[in-house]
Amino acid sequence: MNILITGATGFIGQRLVQGLLKQSTHRLSALTRRRNSSLPEGVHPILINTIDGESDYAASLDGIDVVIHLAARVHKMDDTGDASYPAYKATNVDGTLRLARQAAMAGVKRFIYLSSIKVNGEFTRPGAPFKADDPPHPTDPYAVSKYEAERALMLLTQETALEFVIIRPPLVYGPGVKANFQKLMEIVRRGIPLPLGAIKNRRSLVSIDNLVSLIQHCIDHTAAKNQIFLVSDDQDLSTTELLRRIAASMNRSVFLIPFPTSLLQLIARLLGKEEVTKRLLGDLQVDVTKTKNLLEWQPVTTLEESLRDTANNYLQQHK
Repeated sequence: MNILITGATGFIGQRLVQGLLKQSTHRLSALTRRRNSSLPEGVHPILINTIDGESDYAASLDGIDVVIHLAARVHKMDDTGDASYPAYKATNVDGTLRLARQAAMAGVKRFIYLSSIKVNGEFTRPGAPFKADDPPHPTDPYAVSKYEAERALMLLTQETALEFVIIRPPLVYGPGVKANFQKLMEIVRRGIPLPLGAIKNRRSLVSIDNLVSLIQHCIDHTAAKNQIFLVSDDQDLSTTELLRRIAASMNRSVFLIPFPTSLLQLIARLLGKEEVTKRLLGDLQVDVTKTKNLLEWQPVTTLEESLRDTANNYLQQHK
């Protein structure tokens, strides 16, 4: 197949490109804003200024069978007010719809869109994981923009021959991961004590290899047509368990003090860190039964293997 990828030089995109090149059955193109991008040999770069509602993708879509749209304005913890929404909308909604419309006009068969579990909501009730067909409940500007992009894409496919596949991952980790997961590894490496020794929440994660495997699965699987899928490693952990497993993967000791959850919540309110603390203490589980059954898909790597690879890469970078 002829495949066009956006976001190919990002954390997920780089791993996806590596996986597709190994298959050697697809011809890959990638939209990039940098002339000297880090795309590997075998990927045809297509220069573009930006991704928004005014961009012209027509020339890059000629002969393309599948678009894999990874590029997005990513979530930022401090972007919680309505004032930040226009920036998310310009890229995540207008840019996605513009690309999808021109893809439909060019005869592209399938449009794979990487969304976010935040479309389902921020937290789950104990024992009630999110399912792919649950009513959406986005709460912040980023999540709203991803949901609106999903809706626009689904409406477009009702009017054209274009097929959609929507994937909503939770936190993605793996070698080279940045942001909050990298911060956790840094804390463990430095041996900083944490008051997180008694957290009994349940959270789903997905390793980058399992996410890439699912994306590849959706390129030509007939049952993926016009479906929404959730994805995870299919093994949920508490924050306490996660920290201990990160430490074990790094051959480090971790000092976790068993503070009561209610005390942590009080301290977080006093320090104005409620949002960060909610993610450390709250539940966020996903049910991947539909994904596994409909697509006959299974995670290709275990959480233990993925954590070890992630930790080894991090330690190599911080020798």
